Amino acid sequence: MIDFIAVFITFFAVIDPIGTIPVFIAVTDQYDQKTKRHIALLATLVSAGVLIFFVVMGELILKALSIPLPAFQISGGIVLFLFALNMIFGDSKPEEEIKLLQGDHKETAIFPLAVPSIASPGAMLAAVLLTENNLFSLWEQTQTALVMLVVLFVAYIFMLLAGVIHRLIGSSGASVVSRVMGLILSAIATTNILAGLGEYFKWLPA
Repeated sequence: MIDFIAVFITFFAVIDPIGTIPVFIAVTDQYDQKTKRHIALLATLVSAGVLIFFVVMGELILKALSIPLPAFQISGGIVLFLFALNMIFGDSKPEEEIKLLQGDHKETAIFPLAVPSIASPGAMLAAVLLTENNLFSLWEQTQTALVMLVVLFVAYIFMLLAGVIHRLIGSSGASVVSRVMGLILSAIATTNILAGLGEYFKWLPA
């Protein structure tokens, strides 16, 4: 039997449903409410698929490719850091490119909302570590996956409430929150990179 509270807290921290709100507001600003609800649902389903894939196959794939977990953590942190920079400095795409992206809400749901915001590198890593085959039975791994899905459902509810929050704080407020969260996200990404580097050097043979 797993420690449900500890697993829930771990996944809540790495998936970060609260931190998803400003990201959701920022990337869905140009869509109507119906499309926003569809984006929230699609992003949640894609995130669930990605994380369940890492629960089932993540450890096997990394071992097959001889990729240590710290290396995966470092690369994930770099991707997260690049996304954080985009949140801080805003979209630098030319106007024509932005217009091309405006109608593609499915792409928005997948990137950057599902990956790397909800199914973040940290969440993928947690999915692998908390279901390690050598440490946990199949039933315990199933329990962990169910707790992970509960946290994803919480993230979905928060995204549905993002519209109410947006009306309260307005576009300017959302922009400020997005940039502040970008700073926090960049710090989290840097922490992941440094932690991965530390673990990687421990993992290297003497």
